[in-house]
Amino acid sequence: MPRSIPLDKIKYVLLDMDGTLLDLYFDDYFWGHLVPEKYAEKHNMTFGAAKDYLFKTYKSHEKTLNWCDIDFWSKELHLDIPALKEQIRHLIEVHPHVIDFLKMLRRHRKKVFLATNAHYKTVNIKFKKTQIGKYFDAVLCSFDAGYPKESIEFWHKAEKILKFEKDKTLFIDDTEDVLLTAREYGIKYLLFKARANSKAEPKKTKKFMVIHDFRELM
Repeated sequence: MPRSIPLDKIKYVLLDMDGTLLDLYFDDYFWGHLVPEKYAEKHNMTFGAAKDYLFKTYKSHEKTLNWCDIDFWSKELHLDIPALKEQIRHLIEVHPHVIDFLKMLRRHRKKVFLATNAHYKTVNIKFKKTQIGKYFDAVLCSFDAGYPKESIEFWHKAEKILKFEKDKTLFIDDTEDVLLTAREYGIKYLLFKARANSKAEPKKTKKFMVIHDFRELM
């Protein structure tokens, strides 16, 4: 573990899913290529025009519950989003050393929670493909909390539901805004997962301690 993350003082570990445990390539390809392609076909547009329109539309729902609500996007775009995800489920991959890290946490008897903005239908698709669900004591989606993780209210709800103690908790995420909110709420140990998409450059932050790979934590 990075020296300033003392495993013996940590009792609870909260983990993000997409980009942190799972390769964000699936999501980037899905929303950046497959959805624009299907939208263009449906509306008789060029791929470029569809992509421009969709990226503006995505942006307008950032940091809201709609952002990750695949039922909302199915209605909004008149596409069956869950069915499209199933079509490319072979692209869902766990990042290297994640399973070893999760097994290590179980061996050390840590309470392990998934804290994700992803819709529960997306979580189900990804758990079915990766089999990582068995390593968690509980899963909290932003829909259950009623707020996205970027919102301080999410963390109030999360503490009530999951019953963690802020000063004994490690939280790992690949989104700086989410980590900033967690810090504001008082989560003591925070790590930024820089390598979210295996086919893209690592993300950067100056505000948090960084890991690229879970091997660094073992």
